[in-house]
Amino acid sequence: MPSPHQDSVNLGHWPWMPDTGIERSMPATVAGLPLPMNPLPQPADYCSTSNIEAIAKALTGRRIVILGLARQGLALARFFCSCGANVAVSDLASADTLQAELAALGDLPVELALGSHPLSLLDGCDLLCLSGGVPPQSAFVAEAAARDIPLSNDSLLSLQIAKALDLGPAVAITGSSGKTTTTTLTGEMLAGPGRTVHVGGNIGTPLLDRLDTVQRREPIVLELSSFQLELFDPALAWGRIDQEGPSVGAILNITPNHLDRHPSMAAYAAAKLNLLRSMPAGARLIVNLDDPVTASLAGARPQRNASSAAAEANHAQAIPDEWNLEPLLAEARALIRRRKLRLIPFSSRQRLTFGAWLEDDTLMLHGRPICRRQDVKLRGNHNISNLLAAAAISHAAGADLDTIRRVAQTFAGVPHRLEVVAQANGITWINDSIATSPERAIAGLRSFPAGEQTLILLAGGKDKNLPWDTFAAESLARVSFLIGFGHSGSMIVNAVKERARFGQQPIPGYAVVQRLDEAVELAARMAPSNSVVLLSPGGTSFDAYRNFEERGEHFRRLVTKLLENHAQASAGQAGASENSHSG
Repeated sequence: MPSPHQDSVNLGHWPWMPDTGIERSMPATVAGLPLPMNPLPQPADYCSTSNIEAIAKALTGRRIVILGLARQGLALARFFCSCGANVAVSDLASADTLQAELAALGDLPVELALGSHPLSLLDGCDLLCLSGGVPPQSAFVAEAAARDIPLSNDSLLSLQIAKALDLGPAVAITGSSGKTTTTTLTGEMLAGPGRTVHVGGNIGTPLLDRLDTVQRREPIVLELSSFQLELFDPALAWGRIDQEGPSVGAILNITPNHLDRHPSMAAYAAAKLNLLRSMPAGARLIVNLDDPVTASLAGARPQRNASSAAAEANHAQAIPDEWNLEPLLAEARALIRRRKLRLIPFSSRQRLTFGAWLEDDTLMLHGRPICRRQDVKLRGNHNISNLLAAAAISHAAGADLDTIRRVAQTFAGVPHRLEVVAQANGITWINDSIATSPERAIAGLRSFPAGEQTLILLAGGKDKNLPWDTFAAESLARVSFLIGFGHSGSMIVNAVKERARFGQQPIPGYAVVQRLDEAVELAARMAPSNSVVLLSPGGTSFDAYRNFEERGEHFRRLVTKLLENHAQASAGQAGASENSHSG
């Protein structure tokens, strides 16, 4: 018999759900836990954050297994150890590779299994927690599901505990691109005078490490990836899902990404749309009318003017048939209606009468001007869209227009996203290491008008089985010299060459090297005055680095060292010249 809190639709999975490789044999319950464990406390049982101790009591003595010893796994280990649980942590990497992570564990009383995930870890296991890099399609997770062991991760657990302790309001932001910038902007816009905002999830320090510092009415802003949202599924997750999510949610866009992890575009989109299943009735949902998939979600509501409706119809036709998304989107629209989610649109291409939009050269929010486009410091059209999204999201969560305006005019960007590392000798070095997909790299390329500078592009990393044709077209239009590096360097160069041959276009200069340091050295030799050297890889960093941050930091160091060597060489030549003229 369904829970009184459960929608009439079967929430155990999207009814049409494509095969994702996850065995869904567990009972679909949202009112309690599908195992003999005390459920997470409900909000009505508590009145202060000190009651987190009661949540800890429910976990004392339970066996918790954590897969992955990265940032999220470490936060999970610290949390469950503080609750008195019996914690085991497993990672496929060796102890030599994980020296920094093992040092971070310190003297926490955890059982370690490194180099493999032995199935014996599941014996007596009450809860299996996954770090973002661990796919739920793995054989180990399938065995856990077969044993009716529920799953969780740090973001889901943080939202559940925040709900239980009446913290927040909670804001969650997902999308294929723009998440980090939009999340950071939203946090800044919500942080008015004397107001503390807690930003976490897929960005910064995991919120689970900081929950005990969150006070009531302090906003919580989470960036959520598809990896994290995969587990926002009542058929798999520990504890209740519906009603536990954010009061303000945003889906910025859904375009091909992480198809090396998700078995299909439909499975990837389903993970993103899991956000809807966690949102309480009457919550606000911010959607992008410029993206065909998210625009189709707004089709569940009457349009406010004919031009927007026509534009949405055109967008809806742009969704490729081979993605097979329409059954999923129909279910998502039905869920939006049942939950009575309040849709707030944003668009940088359409003039609206409600939401956030660009009107001529002015950013607008619900009919009131935010600022002029020329007053924005961020580079690129994609960042105008990010600003509009953040304005709509933060305003829905309680931000005032004056703070939104100030942030829009002063925010200079996030690290590793079109970050100017140095300007010297007529060359500008830009770090866009966060561009881990072709789409993100395209946004970076479009920030530089064709023909206004010599653009040297450093592209490479590890591919995610994504399409590169549009990237190749943009490269042909804007790039003067292309340097491929890393695992996918030669593949990217070949994609650009093939596009040039197909379109009978000239091929820019190109080279393929193995490592980023070689790419930087070659770029320095090739770059004339009025050049931009852009690291916008288009691939992930996992062929050579732990994450895109580490890759970006390495690029910074390489550029800094290069310029130091150049300055020393110039000083030495100047000294030699002075000596030659003395006496």
